[in-house]
Amino acid sequence: MHQLAKKISLLWQRFIFTVVGTCIMFSLGGCGQNWGWYVVNPITPAGRQNLKFLIDGLYYTIALSLTAICISIIVGLLIALPGLSTQRVPRSINRVYVELIRSIPLLVLILWVYYGLPQVAGISISMFWAGVLALSISDSAFQAEIFRAGIQSINRGQYEAAASISLNYRDTMRYVILPQAIKRILPALGNQLVYMLKMSSLVSVIGMQELTRRANELVVTEYRPLEIYTILVLEYLLLILLVSAGVRWLEGRLNAAA
Repeated sequence: MHQLAKKISLLWQRFIFTVVGTCIMFSLGGCGQNWGWYVVNPITPAGRQNLKFLIDGLYYTIALSLTAICISIIVGLLIALPGLSTQRVPRSINRVYVELIRSIPLLVLILWVYYGLPQVAGISISMFWAGVLALSISDSAFQAEIFRAGIQSINRGQYEAAASISLNYRDTMRYVILPQAIKRILPALGNQLVYMLKMSSLVSVIGMQELTRRANELVVTEYRPLEIYTILVLEYLLLILLVSAGVRWLEGRLNAAA
């Protein structure tokens, strides 16, 4: 996971340098005196250093998001299964978890996990894992509802067909129901990944050196918020467009294989 984040970060750094350089050349042709693009100008050593400082935060944004989304998918599926039960107690566990977690603002959850959990549990937790834990817990409630809806959308005849060949509940879910459900919920899972990438910016409040935190620190030292936050918007925009394109490509491959 960390190696993948590093590779994406390096490729992104080269791409952003090219895009920013092009934008600066166009801006200098018009209102260059009113803009402070020199703070992120890849041609100058200082600008190149500032731009690299900003882009290096991409590694933590990607690592946070990918780790949290993987955990939230697993937890969400485990929470969704009791919600499909015909018994009252498992359904109640599902409903209480989903409603409780969805009611807590993500920012509040991040602060509680980082500052409150160590005191309650007597453990030490890093900024990275505090962010991952808060993001994954928050998202798992939404993932549970996505999986529950996807599984319930599968025709009842699929269960009967699995029972006719003597498949137990676990094998029925693994080989028959979940593969079909995942194809149907893939767009929703992609939306949650996009949501996770954007919400990872909130982890900056506890000092995590991701994209938003680095942009805030650079604004404090350079006093050029417009240019720096413009680069930040561009980073998130391009990253999310890339993720959306990847999800659509995967969805097309799955539909073609069906």
